[in-house]
Amino acid sequence: MLASTSQSFRILPAHNPRQVCLQTHKSRRLSVKMSDKMQERFGAFMDPQNDESAYGSAEEPLFGSRYTSHDMPKYEFPKKSMQPAVAAQLVRNMHQLDANPRLDMASFVTTWMDPEATALIAETQAVNIVDTSQYPQCTEMEQRCIQMLAGLWNAPESGKTEGEQRLGTSTIGSSEACMLGGLALKRRWTVARKKAGKSTDKPNLILGINAQVCWEKFNQYFEVEGRYVPVEVDYPVMSVDRIEEYADENTIGVISMFGSTYNGQYEDVKAFNDKVAELNKKNGWDMRIHVDAASGGFVAPFVYPELEFDFRLPLVNSVSASGHKYGLVYPGVGWIIWRNRSCVDESLIFHVNYLGTDQPSLNLNFSKNANMIVAQYYQFLRLGFEGYKKIMTNLMEVSAHLAKGILATGHFDLIGGGKGLPVVAFALKPHRKNKDGDELSYDEFDIMDRMKEFHWQLPAYNLPKNAEKQKMLRCVVREDLSYEMATDLINDMNKCIEWLDHHFIYSEEKVKSLRHNYRPKDHPKHHHIGNKKHQSVC
Repeated sequence: MLASTSQSFRILPAHNPRQVCLQTHKSRRLSVKMSDKMQERFGAFMDPQNDESAYGSAEEPLFGSRYTSHDMPKYEFPKKSMQPAVAAQLVRNMHQLDANPRLDMASFVTTWMDPEATALIAETQAVNIVDTSQYPQCTEMEQRCIQMLAGLWNAPESGKTEGEQRLGTSTIGSSEACMLGGLALKRRWTVARKKAGKSTDKPNLILGINAQVCWEKFNQYFEVEGRYVPVEVDYPVMSVDRIEEYADENTIGVISMFGSTYNGQYEDVKAFNDKVAELNKKNGWDMRIHVDAASGGFVAPFVYPELEFDFRLPLVNSVSASGHKYGLVYPGVGWIIWRNRSCVDESLIFHVNYLGTDQPSLNLNFSKNANMIVAQYYQFLRLGFEGYKKIMTNLMEVSAHLAKGILATGHFDLIGGGKGLPVVAFALKPHRKNKDGDELSYDEFDIMDRMKEFHWQLPAYNLPKNAEKQKMLRCVVREDLSYEMATDLINDMNKCIEWLDHHFIYSEEKVKSLRHNYRPKDHPKHHHIGNKKHQSVC
């Protein structure tokens, strides 16, 4: 009876505590008996007492609120509520102390989208993409993106059998996509080993030490031995010549970083394919390659179309990429495409029906917002191949301009070479002197700190193991870094260097000599400087 009426009602207390009275707007009372279980769950809520005073006054001035003159709880729930405008302002106050994302040269993540895309993101933020029966159109957008990427990366056309069908999925980011790619390689190897009656105890994975941290997580989480190939300063990515010495019958696959996090350089996937094919033929193995194209997957097809890194190479099992990097979508969305369905064991695909229909799931998580998938589909429609090509070409031109300006300072060398992302990685030259001939002692980390005064976030870091003594800086050129902004960055860097050149003019040896020759009697007010406790020199 209640299900068939459209009248609104509210719950009121009944004389009998085991009953609930429902009063419609026509003041009709309907008595409903509650079972013991229902009484246990809802009995305490039959007569709610709202404390209106807890919410404060809507007329109270925003900055006249007590919340702006008292410290707020930081790590426990506040005891009372507050007006939405007050809560929003408190959040904004915190956020204002963050850096400007557009001036963050460390990040590959998209920091600008069309206003139309931003509106679509807001409109679809309540959509849970996993519920395909309720949101079939959003699901269709996801499938269209998958097919577009499969075509962009030259996946074979779907065949007639189920195993020959194209297969892919969206993810929270490229890290989850990499996890799925690694799991598919491991399960494929495990199934083959069991079928052959061989041990599955010691799977290993070959990758360069320059690999993104998600691969270290994969090896730890899923109990795979990571065999990390060292890199060199003059070639800071994995060399194909090192693969053979790390491979054996327990190798589940080889990971190729198509766009190194350290300097943006592409690894030679084609050379990897040829070497793995040679080892497979020689030893009777069946190793495959996963291409981690987190950034390169959305750059190379448009500026280096002849570069074979994808399914044109027969041993590439899967390709992953991050939609929220050079896919030009806000965080977070990633993608992984397999050559075909036979590359993923059926045991990795789960089916549930508690959302109303059968829902196949090939992800590490379950619920996921649809808005970034919608945003990715918008970008594919909005830009098309032509638009992406124009943007990526512009980025390469801006990065070339930036590299030229950095080299013109006379203080830096570029790190790495070959084809790569619109990224400029550089390091200070050794044994530098300023214009007065003084030896300079500042390093890349000092430059990073000084550039913050110009509001630029310019990361300084060390190369990975075997080349860790090499410090370096990196500028990631994104869509919203214009040619003019890059010029501003160069000018600010010149100002930074000029200041450092006149404030860091002592070598470590000279500093030690200064400390040794310093006499407290010369400066009686600062006699503590010579003590061991105060060894710094300002």
